[in-house]
Amino acid sequence: MPLLDPTLRQDGPTLTGGTAPVVEPATGRTLATLDLAAPADVAEAAARARAAQQDWARAGHTERAAVLRRAGDLFAAHAAELRAWLVRESGSIPGKADFELHVAAQECYEAAALASRPAGQVLPSEAPRLSFTRRVPAGVVGVVAPFNAPLILAIRSVAPALALGNAVLLKPDPRTAVCGGLAPAAVFAAAGLPDGLLHVLPGAAGTGAAVVADPLVRVVSFTGSTAAGRAVAELGGRHLKRLHLELGGNSALVVLRDADVEAAVAQASWGSFFHQGQICMTAGRHLVHASLYDEYVERLAARAESLAVGDPYRDRVHLGPLIDAAQRDRVHELVAASTAQGAKLVAGGTHDGLFYRPTVLAGVDDDTPAYTEEVFGPVAPVRSFATEEEAVALAAAGPYGLSLGIVTRDAARALELAERIPTGIVHVNDQTVNDEPVAPFGGVGASGTGARFGGEANLDAFTELRWTTLRSAPPGHPF
Repeated sequence: MPLLDPTLRQDGPTLTGGTAPVVEPATGRTLATLDLAAPADVAEAAARARAAQQDWARAGHTERAAVLRRAGDLFAAHAAELRAWLVRESGSIPGKADFELHVAAQECYEAAALASRPAGQVLPSEAPRLSFTRRVPAGVVGVVAPFNAPLILAIRSVAPALALGNAVLLKPDPRTAVCGGLAPAAVFAAAGLPDGLLHVLPGAAGTGAAVVADPLVRVVSFTGSTAAGRAVAELGGRHLKRLHLELGGNSALVVLRDADVEAAVAQASWGSFFHQGQICMTAGRHLVHASLYDEYVERLAARAESLAVGDPYRDRVHLGPLIDAAQRDRVHELVAASTAQGAKLVAGGTHDGLFYRPTVLAGVDDDTPAYTEEVFGPVAPVRSFATEEEAVALAAAGPYGLSLGIVTRDAARALELAERIPTGIVHVNDQTVNDEPVAPFGGVGASGTGARFGGEANLDAFTELRWTTLRSAPPGHPF
């Protein structure tokens, strides 16, 4: 029996934002019709969430954990159905869809373990009293998730927030609202999550703004572009919200002089071209020692030319489509602007519909748009360096600080260099695109507000730390 209602109708109040087609990027076909949430729908959802959350917070940790464990099992049990949606709606290749499903299940299992974590600690006190801290649910959590890894980037906030006793308003990108909203909601409903605790509100930016501004929403977890994150930060600041922002990136892959070139290129290809480069951790700047540069460019271009691009649902391909025409046009404009300013197009740079060929640019510098900006497409700009000091300076330059990869035979030296480069994540002898539910995730600078997801970070993200004291009798006071 399918997990999702074929009509994509949700239980609960009717959404009033009209409808939108669910479009398959590879073909342009309409897969279904989706109800959208208007900004006015948010207040009712928040009120229902707050009412349901109070009983959920009082539920035993074993009850909450059981729901999360069942949800994890359901992602595996319905993998075929959910995989098809991920491939068709988001343009994922099947392997990437399977990875999302695996991570979604693991996020639920890890969240189940959070429910029984120690809730506080006993503190010393100068007064004759018991003094202790206790973690309490934040209340209603707003989650705004993007299109590129829709299931992972929703569930990594939704699962721990629910496990810790909160209710959630989930605003997925309307382009991937099935994978990033209706699918996880259906999983949790089937797992026995009580009504009213999870509301899916697909809609435009105005709906997301209403989630951030609603007075019943205490915490907002936002994943998206840096530009959108700045707007969320400004709005959230005005309303004194706790904000967790995971934003853009332009991550560097540094290939040191002693690296094995073929091994480095294997990392580089995956880091730049996986999911068409539509990943915040994508290797957007390839920094290669001058002695290896020519061979590296040649090998990376050959690998790019060998990759198959096409419909991931019907063909065996390495890359699927970009999410829509606007994204394709932005990618192509950056590539064209880069070649116009002197970069050499070594591979790719062409597209057929939304299918963009993996692209390699050589001879880039500080003025090359595809090198200095986050492209969010399958583009690998390659630049040489002469010394390790230059490599560090280049890797540390720019506003972003999300992920860093360093390829070398001297791993200890790589760790020393990484200490000098501001970034939230470092991978030695690996590319920049990595994610595990047990690990903290987040960036610095224009990449966000630091590690806010994964492991212990979730406790800080989705609870309030309350100080409590207890005396056997009221004390006397001077007045």
